[in-house]
Amino acid sequence: MRHTTLIVPGFHGSGPEHWQTWLEQRLPDARRVRGIDWEAPVLARWAAAVRREIDESPHSVWLVAHSFGCLASVVAAADRPERVAGALLVAPADPARFGPLGLQEETPGPIDDLGPWLPQGQLGFPCAVIASTNDPWVRLTVAAYWADRWGARFINIGAAGHINVDSGFGAWPFCHDLLAGMQQAHEDLPLGSISGRRESHKGRRSALARLRHHTRNSLELRPGDPD
Repeated sequence: MRHTTLIVPGFHGSGPEHWQTWLEQRLPDARRVRGIDWEAPVLARWAAAVRREIDESPHSVWLVAHSFGCLASVVAAADRPERVAGALLVAPADPARFGPLGLQEETPGPIDDLGPWLPQGQLGFPCAVIASTNDPWVRLTVAAYWADRWGARFINIGAAGHINVDSGFGAWPFCHDLLAGMQQAHEDLPLGSISGRRESHKGRRSALARLRHHTRNSLELRPGDPD
């Protein structure tokens, strides 16, 4: 079964030495998500870009996401479950660290956790969450909580920081082999066979539409803005 591997970096993007770049260069079917401002972690915009890539792919999509990119990926995938073959979510950022307009500490106003705007149940396709015991962006228990919610396999790789260049993750054969194993294990399964009925969510029912509405409201209510 042919597929596209969509690389979704996190906050600040993934540079030339990052494991996502290393992986992308080794997979002939890989492409990096386009149209994202890596310095502005606005979930609605990132999720829209990921969903557009899913829609435009000629094949089913495997998502390989890191950090904040994991949050954007699960929102997009929740609206297109029949187009997503599986996902590998590495060091997912804690949604409590972000509001709809970006980092909590960089946006004025009351705390506005992104958690309620993420998928709350099983994603409906093969998924693995890889986490670290000393990740500065998310506690291990938080990563495990979301993995359980999403019905994902949870993999604790020990003290590995944020699983990025700073913590020594350039070339990463473990990730390559894990992704290949997941793809091989599920390549003969028709999309939708994991959870039964899987349909796109569009219009007001979509996860992205609800998130966009909440983001607009947050922008309108931001302290200091004119009435």
